[in-house]
This record gives sequence, C-alpha cells and structure tokens, in this order.
Amino acid sequence: MLEFRWAEGHYERLPVLAQDLVEHGIKVLVAPGGAPVAFAAKSATQTIPIVFEMGGDPVALGVVDNLARPPGNVTGISSLSVDVSRKRLEFLRNVVRNASAFTVIVNPTSPTARSQLRSLNEAAENLGVALQVSSVSRQEEFEPIFASVPGGTTKGIVFTSDPYFANRSQLLAELALRYAVPAITQSRDFVLGGGLLSYGGDFTQSHLQAGIYTGEVLKGKSPKDLPVQLVTKVELFINAKTAGILGLTVPPSLLSGADTVIE
Repeated sequence: MLEFRWAEGHYERLPVLAQDLVEHGIKVLVAPGGAPVAFAAKSATQTIPIVFEMGGDPVALGVVDNLARPPGNVTGISSLSVDVSRKRLEFLRNVVRNASAFTVIVNPTSPTARSQLRSLNEAAENLGVALQVSSVSRQEEFEPIFASVPGGTTKGIVFTSDPYFANRSQLLAELALRYAVPAITQSRDFVLGGGLLSYGGDFTQSHLQAGIYTGEVLKGKSPKDLPVQLVTKVELFINAKTAGILGLTVPPSLLSGADTVIE
C-alpha cells in the first residue's frame, strides 16, 4: 500500500507531513520533490530508508556525504536541473536578441536559490545583460510579474529550478501566453502548455530511477549499497508556434539542438 502526502508547494508543511508518514510505520520514505523534501525526510527519521529525488548537488547541499556509498539511511537520484540555470538565460537571450535585461524568478525558500542566482549573475555579466530578480513563494505573485514585462525594461522571464515552479507549469504557460512574454522554465510541461522554452533534467528518467531504487529497498537492499545516481540527460524543448506568435525567430542552431520542437 502507498501513503501519499502533498505539501502543495508550501515547504513549511514538509516536516510535519514527513513525520506523519513515519508514524504510519512505512517501510520506505520516498522524497521526490527536491532538496526541501529530502531535508524534511532526513529530519523525520534516521532509521527508515529514504530515497530522494532532486535537481541539485546532494553532497554540496548536505543531503549525503558520499555519492558512491552514501552513509546512513539515505540514497537517491539527482538530475542537472539546478546546475543548468545559467543555460536557460543563454538560450532565452539567443531568441530575444534585442533584450538588455531579463526578469529572474526565484523561490527564496529554496536551498538552491542562492547558488542559482550566483550562476545566473555570472552568465548575465558574460552576456552583457542585466537581471531583475523577483522572489515568488505564493501563487498569486506570478501574474503581476508577467503583467509588468510588456512595456517594461525586461524582455523576458527566466525561472530558476524549483519544484514549486515545475508543478505550476500549466499556469505559467497560460500567463506567458496571456501577456505575450518570452519565458523559459526547467519543465517540458511549460512548453507543452504553450510556453516558449524549457531546459532541465529529464524527469521521466529520474522518476523511473527513484522508483527502481524504492523497489530495491523494499526487496531488502540497504541505501548504503545503492550509490546516488546522477541523471545527466538534459532536455531542451522549443515551442516554435509560440515563438511565431511572439514575433521571435529561433536560431537554426538552437532548433537543431533541441530534443523536441513544437511546430
């Protein structure tokens, strides 16, 4: 039997939800929602096996001390979504060629927010563009930011990697279309919903690997015997139809390197 708990993007609820699962006597605690979920799981138990799924560096963030042989009761899967935030800015700049400034949306409660902003600022300096950072931790804060872009100083929106944003891809795509804003997120669902660009880890693969590891633990393996897996595949999705609506031309080099182009 599976027990589910959903924080609806409110990270402050995670410790209580994790503790509730532990008290239900579960055999494995699966934490698939990024670093905040992994930390909540670790705080809830030091004995029940934990399988995490996240987009940052689990060693740098302190989730595990060793990838090859993780100590304690924790192992899991990590993708490159956090590490490629700067590439999102570069891709959007390649499409919006006349832009001198972009809006960056970050979740201030994310443990990776600071490192992503540092990487984005370095990329912005190299590209010769300015960044305007907007912090979002509530859903109602998205629309005013999208509404401010047309006619403003920034010419598009770059989202940092965060499950809170990925889980709201359809809403973000609707806002991007409503206000005619070029934007890029980590999730392919954003592009499938009508957004312009996405670049991030292949969540299909990371979900699959997390499921496989959960099965191995249920069969009796210890997390110590399951090395932390790094999903290195990163996918670029482009909505060429949306680019046409926005009056933008996607460079052929970008189109040829994309995993999926929606015409």
